Amino acid sequence: MIRNFIFWLSTKKGVTNAIAKRGMRYGFARRFIAGETLEEALEASGDLARSGYPINLNHLGENVSSKEEAAAVRDSYIEMLRKLDAAKMDGIISIKPTQLGLDLDPKLCQEFCCQIAEAAGSLGRIVEMDMEGTPYTDATLEIYEATQQRYPGQGVAIQSYLRRSERDIERLIALRPKIRLVKGAYLESPELAFQKKSEVDANFCRLIDLLLNHAVAGRCFPAIASHDPAMVEHARKGIAARKLERNRYEFQMLYGIRRDLQQQIHNEGHTMRIYVPFGTEWLPYFMRRVSERPANLWFILRNLVAENSRKRNAS
Repeated sequence: MIRNFIFWLSTKKGVTNAIAKRGMRYGFARRFIAGETLEEALEASGDLARSGYPINLNHLGENVSSKEEAAAVRDSYIEMLRKLDAAKMDGIISIKPTQLGLDLDPKLCQEFCCQIAEAAGSLGRIVEMDMEGTPYTDATLEIYEATQQRYPGQGVAIQSYLRRSERDIERLIALRPKIRLVKGAYLESPELAFQKKSEVDANFCRLIDLLLNHAVAGRCFPAIASHDPAMVEHARKGIAARKLERNRYEFQMLYGIRRDLQQQIHNEGHTMRIYVPFGTEWLPYFMRRVSERPANLWFILRNLVAENSRKRNAS
């Protein structure tokens, strides 16, 4: 119920505009968003990189309205790759097909994705493709397949709450993909997605096992992206049971979420990649993070109260 309410609220511009204006100013968004500019994101990423974490940099935004805007986004993605390389950071980037014109022209979107992957390859890096709502799943997979065939080594996100995800993984395996397994953060119908947390978790575990089995055979590179200790523990046990070498998988978590668990996984010697989002279009992403785990909302409110208290004490 809370999750649905937050999703509904995210569509109300009068409310979200007010939140967006205050989110960065008062600091509560910065726990989950690295900033509004690439420079701010690189600064935050640099701090993480110096602590030994590889980065997955993401420029927030979706559903552009013109081909010119999509081309500008392509250029910004390539600039992100160049800046990561200039900073000598262990980092990759994530891209969103709708931000690259998928709604306008799928062929143009595919061309832009290939151009970004080519630029990444020239710098010895890769690109991961985010998965959006189900209206885009088939087109995203087709674009990923075309990109991966031309520029092997790229990644794509698969959502465990979708009933189709096991079939999608098996469809992609022939391409030896990198697959980032996530739970999923969009509202979907019961026909398309599991609705109960227990069902999503059970499917996540099944898909972890599937991916690890393929990884043992060298058919894929799993990126296990969850902040849920039970899912992380299932992955740990599966990795240990299969004696999977640590350069053949990784964990991923979002910037600012479960930093204690991030540190624990890192200290154990696993690769722990941090997904670092930034940009002015941060609010839809932010609200999805809150809706995924409503306890995040109470964390934000506590931070606001504490921040106001510090300001009063300092005055």
